[in-house]
Amino acid sequence: MKLQALRIVITSARKFINMGALSRLWNLMKNLHAADIATVMSHFTAREKLVLFNTIYEKGKEKAAEVLSEIEPEDAAQILKELPVSEISDIFQIIPSDDVATILPLLPEEMQEAVLEEMEDKPSEDVKGLLHYEEETAGRIMSPNFYALNQDTNVSDAITAMQLEGDVESAFYLYVVDDDNRLLGVVSLRQLLFSRPNTKLKDIMTTEVISVHPETDQEEVARAVADYNLVAIPVIDSENKLIGVVTVDDVIDVIDKEATEDIYKMVSLDATDRIQDSPFSSIKKRLPFLLISCITASLAPFVVNYFKGTLQQAITLAVFMPLVAALGGIAGNQTIAIIVREIAVGQTDWLSAKKALFKEISVGIGNGVVLGAVLSLVSYFIIGNLFLGLILGLAVIVNIFVAAFLGTLIPFFLKLLHLDPALGSVNFLTMCTDTIGILVFLGLGTIFLKYIS
Repeated sequence: MKLQALRIVITSARKFINMGALSRLWNLMKNLHAADIATVMSHFTAREKLVLFNTIYEKGKEKAAEVLSEIEPEDAAQILKELPVSEISDIFQIIPSDDVATILPLLPEEMQEAVLEEMEDKPSEDVKGLLHYEEETAGRIMSPNFYALNQDTNVSDAITAMQLEGDVESAFYLYVVDDDNRLLGVVSLRQLLFSRPNTKLKDIMTTEVISVHPETDQEEVARAVADYNLVAIPVIDSENKLIGVVTVDDVIDVIDKEATEDIYKMVSLDATDRIQDSPFSSIKKRLPFLLISCITASLAPFVVNYFKGTLQQAITLAVFMPLVAALGGIAGNQTIAIIVREIAVGQTDWLSAKKALFKEISVGIGNGVVLGAVLSLVSYFIIGNLFLGLILGLAVIVNIFVAAFLGTLIPFFLKLLHLDPALGSVNFLTMCTDTIGILVFLGLGTIFLKYIS
């Protein structure tokens, strides 16, 4: 949906909700795609989301289920908490099992049990099977519904079987198995349609199948799908038996979620914080991180206080002191963004850290020399003191070097400790660049005090 149209729909929908004109609200929404409705809902408050969802549900369960699959799991759970168990069960029997497995754990425990008991046996068992696996793994996001036929089945019978089976979410490939359901190969639908009717699947299948295990991290699954240009990837157990399929739409959701989490973590934000949240809710989510930042940033004032005698005699140093710290922080953040991204997409690891470190240090030194020289000349023309320009230039060079060095090592070190490389990286780096940058700048100022006071 185009931005201008989206704004009109949001404004109109909010107006209808406030007026209680629910029939007009439905008329506005009924022809929109579920993904567009989900986008509209992302701009609403919790109350507005509930009113809109209930309006859609009353007019059509199928439409409401599609919308629920498209919105954020946290938002979906917030809406479902306000609904009767019977309605939740009806919706969960419509949407794919992997979507249910994502939303259900976010509901209160007593509600989870009641919903599973209310659901029919087959979808309930599918969801329980997915919940058996850890969060953010292939097992949790896979779909247990897929096309799989014996290797001795011919093409004609395979097409008939697929037609009788009906709609399956992962209808991109036909997987070929043996009598024990072990994965042997895969046949694309194109191959199936253009092969002779009596040809057996084992004669046209591709035996080199890219697959993952249920314990595989969802980021690795997304990486495999992207690397091999797949639209679905099979999930096999330790005996090579086919147990599920992860589809490309789930992979896109994983990529979007992981990217959002990394961005939020790098700036010390709760990944669930949204602009639609109440101020009190955002305060609760942000304040703990700010308190941690307050602690990590407390070293710099101690350094400044230690050199207060120098500042009293050469107050000009205070003018340029923030510049040294800021440039180090910006340069370090650039390095961290590059390294975290490389780790996230699997392009680099601890074994290749030496190459990355050498490259980033070289960049840091190069940038530091150029910026240091420029700032030296600028400060000389402004202040008219050659030594002050040299001190500023050297401090900038050293701090950008330190920023590049630590900006490379901090994410790798967190990865080595099995922590998210994005987690707190910026906080640690800012603490170091602020402290070291000011220490070097004021330290050099103290050494050459008689030339600049």
